[in-house]
Amino acid sequence: MKLFNDYRLIILLCLTLGLAPFFPEPHLWGKLKWIIGGANGMQLQDLFDVLMHGFPWILLIRLIILKLTSKDAT
Repeated sequence: MKLFNDYRLIILLCLTLGLAPFFPEPHLWGKLKWIIGGANGMQLQDLFDVLMHGFPWILLIRLIILKLTSKDAT
């Protein structure tokens, strides 16, 4: 469970797996635009791809929320 609470590791995952491949645009960004545009032609493997590339970002958002809502936050 310590791995899911390590800021350095999660930020590294966001910048590598979360954005790769980087050109011509980050992969996750292109998939999210596709979903917002109606997801025409999207298959199950594309949704799994969004989940895999988005998981580090979900972990980062989780850590930020936990940090902001903890009682002993300094």
